[in-house]
Amino acid sequence: MTAHVAFLRAINVGGHAVVKMTDLRDAFTAAGCKDVRTLIASGNVLFEAPAAGIAALERRIRAELAQLLEAPPGLFIRTVQGVARLVRANPFRRYAAKPRLALYVAFLSRKPRQIPRLPLRSVSEVLDVISVTGREAFVVSGRKKNGLYGFPNLFIEKQLDVTATCRNWKTVAKIAKLAAMVE
Repeated sequence: MTAHVAFLRAINVGGHAVVKMTDLRDAFTAAGCKDVRTLIASGNVLFEAPAAGIAALERRIRAELAQLLEAPPGLFIRTVQGVARLVRANPFRRYAAKPRLALYVAFLSRKPRQIPRLPLRSVSEVLDVISVTGREAFVVSGRKKNGLYGFPNLFIEKQLDVTATCRNWKTVAKIAKLAAMVE
């Protein structure tokens, strides 16, 4: 069995696609996942499954989620080892001393066909895509005038022509730490 994490897109955000975490765990279990746990209500699911046959498992998970929600959310599955490698590599190291920034990882549905010249900058969202590696993009966001941080998901999808879901770097690090404790 291999430890995995699923990042679901656009659930329990702003009243959209509201689902109880117990129902989410049940859906993953019904799809064939073992030792299912959730972290934060925004759709982060830790589970174990055989390393082989992940595409078939993903289809079963999508079918179960379709029964819970009006439309199945985006589903981005990674191995826990892969997430731990991201955290150890820490592409945000040089931004750590700058507390007025938000750091995000965009999990991509596939590798982008083309990666534009970096950094990619969104003036309206006050963010920079600083790196794209495999199926992840790394984003630094500064404060807007109204005190809110920019949200990178739509910008990432448009610029890289790929479906994505974003997580705050602190959440990704917390998932890696929790998964290491469980293993």
